[in-house]
Amino acid sequence: MINHNCLVARLILGLCSISCLNGCSALQGHSPTGTPDHAFIVYWPPPENSKQLRLAVKDLIDMKGVVTTAGSEYVAKTSPPASQDAQCLELARERNVQIVGKTNLTEFAVTVSGKNSYFGTPRNRPDGKHKFIPGGSSSGSAVAVETGMADVAFGTDTAGSIRLPAACCGILGLKTTFGLVPIKGVFPISPKHLDTVGPMAKDMTHLVQGMDLLQRGFAARYESAVAAKPSAKDIRIGRLYLDGTDPAIDKALDDALAAKRFKVIKLDQAFKAKWEQAQKDGKTVAFADVWFNDQKYTDKKGVRGTTKTIINLGKLDSTNNYKDALKRQAAWQHDLRQVFKKVDFIALPTLQKLPPKFPFFGRTVVFELQVFNTQNTTAVNFAGNPALAMPIPMPAKGKTVPVTSLQLVGRRLSEAELLNAGRLIESKH
Repeated sequence: MINHNCLVARLILGLCSISCLNGCSALQGHSPTGTPDHAFIVYWPPPENSKQLRLAVKDLIDMKGVVTTAGSEYVAKTSPPASQDAQCLELARERNVQIVGKTNLTEFAVTVSGKNSYFGTPRNRPDGKHKFIPGGSSSGSAVAVETGMADVAFGTDTAGSIRLPAACCGILGLKTTFGLVPIKGVFPISPKHLDTVGPMAKDMTHLVQGMDLLQRGFAARYESAVAAKPSAKDIRIGRLYLDGTDPAIDKALDDALAAKRFKVIKLDQAFKAKWEQAQKDGKTVAFADVWFNDQKYTDKKGVRGTTKTIINLGKLDSTNNYKDALKRQAAWQHDLRQVFKKVDFIALPTLQKLPPKFPFFGRTVVFELQVFNTQNTTAVNFAGNPALAMPIPMPAKGKTVPVTSLQLVGRRLSEAELLNAGRLIESKH
């Protein structure tokens, strides 16, 4: 996508009229069993004074007896209820967790602003007044957690779809190691290369509980990680600086790491170049796999024009750059392993900018791509490594959004160690 802007521009121009026409005729706020803030597509209020953990599930994940809408009017109206639960719900069912609903998302999880013109857009007001993008595609899961309607939410992350909404809504989100959590019964975006399921929560205690619902025995692994490295001074952080980042965000992250006395090591320009190439390759694979899996929806009535345009953009990547990108994947994974011989985690902003408000003219392909290009997440999916997004306070002066987001990237299968590092950052001491 980055390497063929002219082709992308021509396709956008050719399809924008379709997007506008479909957008103007879209039904607004159709959510008969959802919630007023549009966090949920289907909401089941828990019993009063219930002490059970409240779990929200992204409506990309099958739940027996409920239609998995994938955020789409077309799918909602044409698909039967799921015949069985997705495999990732097994532990939640086994432990009789209180599932409070299916959460909203962007259509087919292919756009990143969080807007959904059919079910309504989840409302994100980080300053208490203004509406900012909730981030996508796990927009409803993030808002459900931020507003306190759920203790834990499950999201999916293909190119940043847990970490971006976590960053926009000021909560925590964990992208898990590729292949760790089963994705059988999850609506496919890039199942062979990028798709993951992970937890979202407002604090580390609940995030650990969420991960313990996705990986049997995780709580014990986490306690072992805490015991092994109880202090930040024992943890080496490789700090990655990327061009285009708001300097105030970089400073907020640096101050947070320094305050906890991590051992911070600046990563060099050679690794930065490799990261940037992996970002491009990850985007190529994501867009191409969207085309491979979703092209069947491009002629369906009820699928939004913006969604169709994004799917069609993937056709370019599937023919021009896809095979070359996949050839570079093993080398990128090797490069990360080498870095992790020197540091325990890599730290960088989840987003290069603070989350924006929606533009006056509404949701467009151009706006979606602009937001997509501010996230520093796709290189992680391309590697298959886990990553934690967590809120970091911003200097109050002149900022309408009170927090930014730190992304910590770890070795494969290092989720317990990642959350321990997050615990240290979150702690008040």
